[in-house]
Amino acid sequence: MKTKLMFLALAAIGLAGCNGGFKKGDGGLQYKIVKDEGGPSIKEGDFFSINYIVKTDADSVMASSYEAGRPWPQIMAKPQSKGDIMSAIMLLSEGDSAIIKTDIDSASHGQKRNPALKGKYIVYTIKVEKVIPKGNLTPDVFKARYEDYMKKLSDADKNAEAGKIKKYIDDNNLKLTKTVTGLSYVINTPGAGALPAPGDTVVLNYLGKFVNGKVFDTNIKAEAIKGKLQINPMNPYKPIRFPVGAQGMIQGFNEGLLLMNKGAKATFIIPSSLAYGEQGNGPVGPFTPLVFDIELVDIVHPNPNAPKPVAVPPVQQPVKR
Repeated sequence: MKTKLMFLALAAIGLAGCNGGFKKGDGGLQYKIVKDEGGPSIKEGDFFSINYIVKTDADSVMASSYEAGRPWPQIMAKPQSKGDIMSAIMLLSEGDSAIIKTDIDSASHGQKRNPALKGKYIVYTIKVEKVIPKGNLTPDVFKARYEDYMKKLSDADKNAEAGKIKKYIDDNNLKLTKTVTGLSYVINTPGAGALPAPGDTVVLNYLGKFVNGKVFDTNIKAEAIKGKLQINPMNPYKPIRFPVGAQGMIQGFNEGLLLMNKGAKATFIIPSSLAYGEQGNGPVGPFTPLVFDIELVDIVHPNPNAPKPVAVPPVQQPVKR
């Protein structure tokens, strides 16, 4: 169903580009309402959620809520400038869909455009899934209503996660080992030597994707191009280095690395409980399992002859008399 929705949305972009029919707004913004349910439009302070696809008129898809598996929720704020996409979204109501184009250079407000952005416009295909009007509701009642809506989305994501993981395993005919924490893994290419230990630094290549196959991150340029990610000219696209057990790295990733030795290649299937949990992070939605293909290029052991850090005596607190 999600694939069908995305296909229809992309088809609508192409049709609109051929036939025109866009109305003009401030700041070079253009919009076309594809479906109008006739309900009350979104107002400042209302809660709304939308599904969206973002692309440029010269490139492939840049971002999509369909890939994350849930609509994007927001409280409508006052548009910050002319050409702000929110001014077009405020013309919509629940159930409406629209195509919105913003001029890349106008939206940059005189700043140098991102070299990764090609073409003249950023094109948004939007479907309004839910609107909860603020109206005269008290803050507590309004908050309770949209939190109830968000909880229903989270419950649906949570209940679907195990099925998504099973489908990915079955579709790819994977023979996995599962740890007590819930990490599933397979060593595709055995390495050699000892496993990494606390204090070691690992050097690795990685490819991160969702269970639908969509790549969301990698340090391999060829894979970034293949996965249609935006290429960052400042990214060296070389093996990354970090200490084993580094803070900020998701638990399932750290756990999996301890199962690999130098030269090994492995696939990790990491449940959300060992990744970004019920909150999600950036392109990773709540209760989203992740798949990583990892190549452990090297293990760097600490230098035993390196100077030991000098212990600093604790500061004595003054004693009250």
